[in-house]
This record gives sequence, C-alpha cells and structure tokens, in this order.
Amino acid sequence: MIIKEIHSLSEPALLLIRVTGSQKPHFLAVHCQEVGGKNYEASMSHVDSFVKELLSSDAMKEYSRARVYLDENYKSQEHFTALGSFYFIHESLKNIQQFDFKAKKFRKVVGKETCSETLESTPSLEKEKFPQDYFPESKWSRKGFIRTRWALADCAFDLVNIHLFHDASNLVAWEKSPSVYSGTRQKALGYVLDRITDQRYEKLPYFVFGDFNFRLDSKQVIESLCSTATMQTVRAADTNEVDKLIFRESDNDRKVVLQLEKKLFNYVNQDVFRENNGTSLLEFDKELSVFKDRLHELEISFPPSYPYSEDCSQGKEYMNTRCPAWCDRILMSASARDLVLKPENEEKSIVYDNIGPNVCMGDHKVKKPIVPGIKMNKKLKKTRGGLIIFCTTVCDKPI
Repeated sequence: MIIKEIHSLSEPALLLIRVTGSQKPHFLAVHCQEVGGKNYEASMSHVDSFVKELLSSDAMKEYSRARVYLDENYKSQEHFTALGSFYFIHESLKNIQQFDFKAKKFRKVVGKETCSETLESTPSLEKEKFPQDYFPESKWSRKGFIRTRWALADCAFDLVNIHLFHDASNLVAWEKSPSVYSGTRQKALGYVLDRITDQRYEKLPYFVFGDFNFRLDSKQVIESLCSTATMQTVRAADTNEVDKLIFRESDNDRKVVLQLEKKLFNYVNQDVFRENNGTSLLEFDKELSVFKDRLHELEISFPPSYPYSEDCSQGKEYMNTRCPAWCDRILMSASARDLVLKPENEEKSIVYDNIGPNVCMGDHKVKKPIVPGIKMNKKLKKTRGGLIIFCTTVCDKPI
C-alpha cells in the first residue's frame, strides 16, 4: 500500500511505475485527491497525461485490466470532489470481480475502462461530496469520498478514497485543544464510516486511504516545543485581531524559537520532525483516537508526510507554512486488518513507509504499506506470495 499526495506528475508517475515494476503487485490501487490541483480548469489535461503515462509504461503492460475513475466535472460545484481512483489488476490474478452498486451484485472485471463524466451515476462506485453544512462556514471546497467494492476469489472488501478538511489558519488551530478543525474532520470522517457501514449493502472489511489532513494537536505541540519560551502577541493595527505570535527564549539574547501566523509555522529546528522519523511527536497525533473502535492502522515509523518543500532541490525539507503532520494515512476496519496481518513471526514483512524520501513530489510524501502475501483466508492460498499496493496521489502540474 502506498499513500501519497503529489503536486507534479513526472516524478510521481515514475515512482509508481518503479515500485510497480519492482514489486509486481497483483492488485494496485491509486487514490488521488485534488485531481487537476487548485487550478483544475487549466490542469485537467495533465491528469489525462498522468493516466496515459501510467497505462503505457512497460511496467504496466502485465496489467491486463484497469479501472480509472476521475471526478473532473468542476462545473458542478455541489458534486465536484476532484477525487480520482485508479485500479490495476495483474494478468496473473484470474478471479476478480467488482461490485455493481445499482444491481447489488458483483461483475467480472474485463478490459480497461476510464470514467470521468457523471460519476454520481456510475454503478461501479459510490461518490459523495460532504453535505454543505459540514464545510467550514458552509463554503464549498473539493472534499468527499469515493467507494469501490472488490472480490478476490471469495474475499470481498471496500476501498474508500477520502479527502478531509484542512486547517485554514495556524492561529485558529492554536486557540484550543483539540482545535475546531479537528472537530470538523471528526464529523466528516464519522459521516463516511456511517455511510459505508449502513444497511444498504452487506457490511464488508474496508480500507480507507487518502488525505485525512490529520494534524498534531497544535496547542499542545507548540506548548511542548516552546516550553521555556515567552510569547509575544502582535495584533493588526486596523482590526486589533491577532496577526502573529512570536515565541522567544527567555535568555540566549531572546532568540526567536517559533513565529506563528495564519499560514506561517516557522520553527527554529526542523530536525525535531526528522530525528527518529519524528516519532517523539506522535503523542500529539490524536485525531484517530476518537475512532479507535472503528479504524486501525499499522505502526507509524516514518516522518510526517506534510508539508514538504515544493522546491525540487529540497526534497527532504519542510515548508514553514504548517506544523509537520501525518496527513496521509491508510486506515482499515478490524476485519480488514485481519486480512493483511500475517502470523506473528511474519508480521515484519509488512512495510508501512514512504517512497521517494529524497525526491520532491509536492507538499505531501508517499506512504506505502506493502503487503507481501495476502492472508485473506484459507481459500485464497493461491494469492499468497503476491502483493497488494495501495497509493494516494495528487496531480496538478505539468509533466
């Protein structure tokens, strides 16, 4: 499995192709958020190039079946999510079916298909934009989810592509713990989980992967990072609203430790987010705890996936716009976790990591849980030794 948010096409496509060529998964799922990027009207053509680049590569020639779903209808504000879901099936995988949500039955997957118009009426998926009152200040943005359902032999599961709300202001996020943004994401994620487990269809194991926009508890992490600092509040002259917060050391010539503004998080020592993969900060990663009975995750041992520099010469550096956080994740139900976990002596063969650690791929880094061999059930012995790889990516710039 791979999780990634990408803002350029060539490097991500090459990395996906490289991983596919080396791992040769039986089933490759790529979930995209922000298809076309923020300038989607001008950039949608690059998405088509991305699809063609993937499908035409030598590494993908052994994938005889593919399903590509792209929400490109940006003129429909009440429906547009800018989500894209790509699924590639290796020729060696003989028995795979996809669920028809209209007919309520599985159908054999044959050939390659791309759907980019009116996904709302496409029977092989469920796509929803969050209700308008879920959006901060009820202002539309490109947030929602897409669900597909698959059956390998007699083992069926759901794959959910998701994009949740971001933190609009570092200053607002700092005001209380947990932040108002955390509550908004919690409400939206709960909505998705309720929809994919309601009574309309049989309940199945599910994997939810995409850009959750999970953030560290801003107030708590800043208090920890600046525990010995004093805070200076700077207000805007015209409105008297807080414009910036400056944290200074009590001694050492009053050196600035952190400067915080709406879209600025300028901390003096970025190494804290990289040392030991930043795992000392996981205590502040709390948003998933609300769903501990419904969602599970493999152990995190990789650095925060966001916000990496978009400067091609600084692939390892974080931008000073936000506090680094693990935004990009692969989560699963308890039953889905049982599908992929090996016996205890083999558990280390599962990899939950990133790819392209030194490569600039936009402000989010790839995450890849790679599952070598699928412990789905005894009737799926013929697939053991294979791989399932899940990815999520954002594409919005030219190749």
